[in-house]
Amino acid sequence: MNAQGTVHKYGDHVDTDVIIPARYLNSPDPKEYSVHCMEDIDKDFTKKVKEGDIMVAGVNFGCGSSREHAPAAIKACGASCVIAATFARIFYRNAINIGLAILECPAASSGISNGDQVSVDFDTGVITNLTKHETYQAEPFPPFIKDMMEKGGLMASLKAGKAGV
Repeated sequence: MNAQGTVHKYGDHVDTDVIIPARYLNSPDPKEYSVHCMEDIDKDFTKKVKEGDIMVAGVNFGCGSSREHAPAAIKACGASCVIAATFARIFYRNAINIGLAILECPAASSGISNGDQVSVDFDTGVITNLTKHETYQAEPFPPFIKDMMEKGGLMASLKAGKAGV
């Protein structure tokens, strides 16, 4: 499981109401509400993001409410991964539950710039900034979470008959 794409970078304390404003949560379908992802801080995000792109942020990404709509919107937009210095714990778990890859790595968070090309090896946790020719080491997922993520998240893993949790 790997990812490679263009970076869309954000700052510290990006909360779930910024990721997907509550005023748009009138549909159960992430594809419908994802068109408003990040619009309060980056109105063109959904026009710029391409399948496989990577979001990078500072500390406490995903703070705020506990709804899983935020990681679902990011995933539905096509982003393959979010790298942050730290994540709010409930966002972290919700991302795993819906199958959005996330990595905590303060060095990558500070070293990667908006627009950089980055690749991620989820097996090793190595993040490579192809633009700056730098590498960063994040903690890879343990095997049971990696298995769950590869199946598309917790529910898909349960449906497949092996959740590992």
